[in-house]
Amino acid sequence: MKRIGAMLAGMGIAMSVFAGTAAAETADLSSLVSKQEQQKMVNVAHRGASGHAPENTMAAFQKGFEMKADYIEIDVQMTKDGELVAIHDTTVDRTTNGTGAVGDLTFEEIRQLDAGSWFGPEFAGEKVPTFEEILDGFRGKTGVLIELKAPELYPGIEEKVAEALIERNMHRPNNAKIIIQSFNHGSMQTSKELLPNIPHGVLAGMSWANVTDEQLAEFAAYADYFNPNMNIVTHELVAGVHAADMRIFPYTSRSQEQALRLFSLGVDGIITDFPEHVYKHPVFN
Repeated sequence: MKRIGAMLAGMGIAMSVFAGTAAAETADLSSLVSKQEQQKMVNVAHRGASGHAPENTMAAFQKGFEMKADYIEIDVQMTKDGELVAIHDTTVDRTTNGTGAVGDLTFEEIRQLDAGSWFGPEFAGEKVPTFEEILDGFRGKTGVLIELKAPELYPGIEEKVAEALIERNMHRPNNAKIIIQSFNHGSMQTSKELLPNIPHGVLAGMSWANVTDEQLAEFAAYADYFNPNMNIVTHELVAGVHAADMRIFPYTSRSQEQALRLFSLGVDGIITDFPEHVYKHPVFN
């Protein structure tokens, strides 16, 4: 009987320890949820949900929308005859079955290309979409983060983007679903002058790892976002960006671990090829 009593006592202690551990885990999760309620993580589908469909195609943008991303991110360039198109590289070689620089090809030449087969046979025949097609297809459905890609190659691209947005009344101050960004910070100053009511962002590569508070203040004069390479993001950088009254959307998360690290650093949004990684954080479950 003594032996049975000892066993029961041991089980009771074990159960108490288990209950205490579970309570602590619940408290930790509750704390996370509370924090998340104060700051919603913005989920940006990079070039559309490009982990699931060929980047910068209507299929990828549709997938991003279906996965409930807050924004689809698109890269905008200009053809030889002045048409705005969505493509990342300054040549068509990597993502289509064609060759040549985007700026050396007419829209009709680019339109004939297959922009989907490289990703998978089920996407054969996907076309390079126009900027206007994307706006018309997704306005009112999801946000659009517009990156002007190498705008120095396309004089006047800022004006053309502004015209397309103004024609659709998407430049109003109450429209919080359009953001324009670029690595070319001078281009963003020009764009902000044309579209003062639309938020703008500066993209920052690895060379900006040691950005100063003074530099962030200079950016904040015309930018609302400082969106850096995720590898330079630290608690200190996030604090500095927030102190400059800007928000921070790092790029480009491609794994669950990368998304969770960015979440832990307190960023405002995550630019990702896989929108589901952002929604798999414990606070969403």
